[in-house]
Amino acid sequence: MGLISEVLLLPLAPARGSAWAIKQVVQEAERIYYDPATIRAELARLEEQLEAGEITEEEFDRQEDELLDRLEIASRRGAGTGNGTTR
Repeated sequence: MGLISEVLLLPLAPARGSAWAIKQVVQEAERIYYDPATIRAELARLEEQLEAGEITEEEFDRQEDELLDRLEIASRRGAGTGNGTTR
């Protein structure tokens, strides 16, 4: 960009910076949400809740299906490092 356009767009800098920051937060949230290690930990925690009687079998099945769907999406997206660890 030229100097004149930079000066003219200067009042919009906070909005552009905010948009960039929001985009970064969303990307990081999606990375964590679709991280296979995170999903596996949630599956283990869900199984512990079932064994402790904190949730019903139906609730377990519903949440397990959601987590397995996330894991499938993660494998298609290539989320995480592929070795089960977080970045």
